[in-house]
Amino acid sequence: MTQINFAAEPRHDWTLPQVEALFDLPFMELVFDAASVHRAAGFDPSEVQLSQLLSVKTGGCAENCGYCSQSAHFKTGLKAEKLMDADVVIAKAREARDGGAQRFCMGAAWRELKDRDLPRLAAMIGGVKALGLETCATLGMLTPDQARQLKDAGLDYYNHNLDTGPEYYGDVVTTRTYQDRLDTLAHVRDAGMSTCCGGIVGMGETRRDRASLLRQLANLPSHPDSLPINGLVPVSGTPLGDKVLKAGQIDSIEFVRTVAVARIVCPKSMVRLSAGRDDMSRELQALCFLAGANSIFVGGKLLTTPLPGQDEDSALFQDLDLRPMGVAKAVAPESVAAA
Repeated sequence: MTQINFAAEPRHDWTLPQVEALFDLPFMELVFDAASVHRAAGFDPSEVQLSQLLSVKTGGCAENCGYCSQSAHFKTGLKAEKLMDADVVIAKAREARDGGAQRFCMGAAWRELKDRDLPRLAAMIGGVKALGLETCATLGMLTPDQARQLKDAGLDYYNHNLDTGPEYYGDVVTTRTYQDRLDTLAHVRDAGMSTCCGGIVGMGETRRDRASLLRQLANLPSHPDSLPINGLVPVSGTPLGDKVLKAGQIDSIEFVRTVAVARIVCPKSMVRLSAGRDDMSRELQALCFLAGANSIFVGGKLLTTPLPGQDEDSALFQDLDLRPMGVAKAVAPESVAAA
């Protein structure tokens, strides 16, 4: 059995059998271990970071990612749109901040960033940063120079997911190689930006594929600062969406196992519940938080897929005694009186 050292610094030498052994732990033991790692890494289990993601350029993407409604290869009924103006994006970011978001993410459905779009993106990033928000963007593949320019514009995080393990990757997308993704992450790190990198589960992959994805993330030169775990939202008209609509979505307990293993192998990453949360029960979300998830997307929409609304999230946080990250814990009146 894999031995876990809760006090150890993040390691980068995980083997696939070791990660698979974590998945195979008895469920209660695995969740307990993940919760212990979460605390040992310095996280407050009652704090959750709130992020909001806006699609600043929707549809018409040249990639053939088999899960994506925005791919030009599939007929999903989604209308392609042009890149938004910076002032519109900044106004949306202001609304997000006023609604409680702490990080604002901007996503564009591109295979790669074009230099001609950099000035408008720099204006967006600078304007969002000026609002006091953390900034994040996902714009496809980058060159080293583009990564440096985004950093200079004030971008804090760059999202570029691996999607799945390398063995299953060819069943997900063929227009971009796994090495392409790793190269972009290297450019982001070299530019001094934080990385946001995770994957999607429930695409028909095996547990071994999920373990392989987490091994890849844990063995990167530096762990992702933000690690999103997406549950596939099956979209009719996409190959993987149609496959899952027939076969059924990932088992909830297996999803929690994935979150728990992610927390253990990347102990200091922000493990983010991303796509698919709208289909999760309150109890499933509670288990994910217990297993080490400490970040969610809010705002009712994640690019083109639904998320819970503000009222639902507020009720969930109240019932689970959670609070947004960085917000001081409320002091009960009797505690004040006793003091």
